[in-house]
Amino acid sequence: MSDVSSDIHAAKILIVDDDTLNIALLNEILNEEGYQNIFSTTDPFQVLPLYKKHRFDLIVLDIQLPGISGIKILQQLQRMLKSEYLPVLVLTGHTEAKIRKQVLALGAKDFISKPFENWEIMLRIKNTLHANLYHKQQVFRKDLLESEIHKRTKEILETQFEIVQRLAVAGELRDNETGAHVKRMSHICSLLAMKRGLGSEFSELMLYASTMHDVGKIGIPDSILLKSKKLSAEEWQVMQQHPKIGARIIGDHGSKLISLAREIALYHHEKWDGSGYPHGFSGNEIPVSARIAAISDVFDALSSNRPYKQAWPTEKVVETIKAESGSHFEPAMVDIFLENLPEIIKIKDHYLDQEFYLN
Repeated sequence: MSDVSSDIHAAKILIVDDDTLNIALLNEILNEEGYQNIFSTTDPFQVLPLYKKHRFDLIVLDIQLPGISGIKILQQLQRMLKSEYLPVLVLTGHTEAKIRKQVLALGAKDFISKPFENWEIMLRIKNTLHANLYHKQQVFRKDLLESEIHKRTKEILETQFEIVQRLAVAGELRDNETGAHVKRMSHICSLLAMKRGLGSEFSELMLYASTMHDVGKIGIPDSILLKSKKLSAEEWQVMQQHPKIGARIIGDHGSKLISLAREIALYHHEKWDGSGYPHGFSGNEIPVSARIAAISDVFDALSSNRPYKQAWPTEKVVETIKAESGSHFEPAMVDIFLENLPEIIKIKDHYLDQEFYLN
């Protein structure tokens, strides 16, 4: 209780009245009660500048002032503080309910009629300061809680990102790749998501979630996965199971990141015309994340060396993607890809196979 009393008596109070006798009286009353930080002004036009400088815990405001009314000052304070707490106690000689209703509607916390009894104004000041202190404590607790939630959420996300990256590493090691393909493909996915207007949060999720697009290859036998010659029909059927295997490995969770990673792993081999696998989805049945991943994956796969082929020239890759618009790829996605080709090529050239190793 002593801490609360100390906080109350340390409160900064501004008295606004054109009557110097009233100011002197209020100063005397407040001093006798132990209040230490009392400011005053007879100039109503100084209220806003003084508040901006000192951020008062309470403004004792006379409603009838020369040049500008207390009502107008309340309106200005309300506009300045917006949704913040408005610590104002109004002094008024008006007895009309209309005036009292107006000042309360404008955010004043209490009012008292003049002439006033010393004990009454003292109690009202104390009660208003207690209410303001309680409000500040609630705001502090709320901010503290939000900060803690943000911290814990960040820690959880970092853990999820680490799990995703480790699974991506496992998938790439099985596929006889360096990590450069995953790095390039994920950055292209993130870029295309942003350029599609899906927002920064989704773009960041794509950056991490897309790294797991081929994690299902963990479940494919080496004899098929590492084969340098063309796969037989039976082997190709086995290879086409890796999206479903990947989805099972990732699992179905409430996490946005993990859910998006599962979605990409399961659907990134679907084609716009329905000729893809594993479900034969077409058009908008295919999630937008998988449409983005599909074009990013194909671009980098064709642009890179593989055990079974040499890297294609960029011009040939681009012509192939153009030709596949409407069949393999969503036409709108191809347009976005082409519009941002210079940035995509920068990503390709930045993460070179011989310079990037998994660790």
